[in-house]
Amino acid sequence: MSQSKSPHRDAYSLILEAIDVGVFKPGDRLVESDLAERFGVSRTPIREALQRLETQSLLARDGRSLIVSSLDHNQMAELYVVRTELEGLAARLAARHATLEEVRVLGDMVKDDEKLVDNPSALARANRRFHKQIHLASHNRYLVQQLDLVHRSMALMATTSIAAEGRGEDTLVEHQAIVDAIAARDEDGAYAALRSHISQAFVTRLKQETDV
Repeated sequence: MSQSKSPHRDAYSLILEAIDVGVFKPGDRLVESDLAERFGVSRTPIREALQRLETQSLLARDGRSLIVSSLDHNQMAELYVVRTELEGLAARLAARHATLEEVRVLGDMVKDDEKLVDNPSALARANRRFHKQIHLASHNRYLVQQLDLVHRSMALMATTSIAAEGRGEDTLVEHQAIVDAIAARDEDGAYAALRSHISQAFVTRLKQETDV
C-alpha cells in the first residue's frame, strides 16, 4: 500500500524514518520500485536517497541488492563510546542553557512516559523524543547534528535495551535524575547522570547480546 507523500518530506527522510521506527530492520532488503510505491514518489529520488544512505553506512551491499546495515559487537561498542560523550556534553550544555520552558517539557515527558512502562516499543519512541529534547536544549546546532548521526546509527540495532525486564522503570528513574540536575543548573551532575544512563543501557544491551 502506498503512502501519500507530504510536500515537506523527501525520499531520504521517509526511508530514514522508516528505519528509525523499525519498519525496515537490519538485514531487510530495500527495493527501489517497492519504496517508490510505498511512499508515492518516483524512482529517481528513491535511488538518490538509497545512495546517500549507503554512503552514510546505514545501508550495505548484498550482491546487487541494498540491505539495512547491522552493527557487529565492535561497532556497537564504538558507537556507545561516542554516544556517551556527546550525550553527556548535551546534558551539560542543557544545564547551562535550557530555558525554564524546556526544563518543564523534559519533566513533563518523564511523567507522561510512566504510562508507557509496559509498552517497550512506545517507551523506546518516547525515549528518543526525550533525548532529542535534551539535544535541542543544549542550544548547540553542531552538537545536535552529530547526535542526529549517532542516533541514526542506533536504529541499526535489532532490539531496544528498554525491552529488557525492569529496564523501563530504571530508564524513567534515570531520566528523572537527568532532569533534576538540568533544572538545578548542575552541569557536572547532568553530565554524570546522562553518562550513567547511557552506560546502564549499554550494559543491558551487552547482556541481551549474550542471551541471543
